[in-house]
Amino acid sequence: MKNLPVNLKTTLLNLLLLTATVLLFMGIFGPLMTFQKFYLLENQVSLFGALQQMYWQSEWLLFWVILFFSILFPLVKLVLMFLLLNVFEDTSVKHRLYLNRLAVLGKWSMLDVFVVALLLVTIKLDLVANVQVHYGVYAFAASVVITMLVNQVLIGLSRHSPDENP
Repeated sequence: MKNLPVNLKTTLLNLLLLTATVLLFMGIFGPLMTFQKFYLLENQVSLFGALQQMYWQSEWLLFWVILFFSILFPLVKLVLMFLLLNVFEDTSVKHRLYLNRLAVLGKWSMLDVFVVALLLVTIKLDLVANVQVHYGVYAFAASVVITMLVNQVLIGLSRHSPDENP
């Protein structure tokens, strides 16, 4: 990306952010898996549906952890990246502040994938259940990977910015 014009870089990164956002919502609201118990009962699970069920069953710790790390956290990262890319100039104080925050958030990127993986493992451990994974898991994981890539590109572009003051 070093040799691309700035407008093209910005456009490509915005397209990646848009793609990551769409995939994130597909991962949140789309089916993650279907599990079948005793070949009679079948249940399709989405991340949003699982959150609703935790809320209704007063599973507050799980509800808040999954809400924060699987929905709010990725959305905040996407908004920060959008602001860095489109609103603040590379030399502004806010740009540096948000870039530092993004670098800190980037270290926690895999935690949201871990939450979904934990849900899958929990269900797969049940010996009497047959689990079928759906597109929601792949969309969610793709969103996380794209977000991580854009994050690294933004940090790299900032480090190599020709306008940077010593």
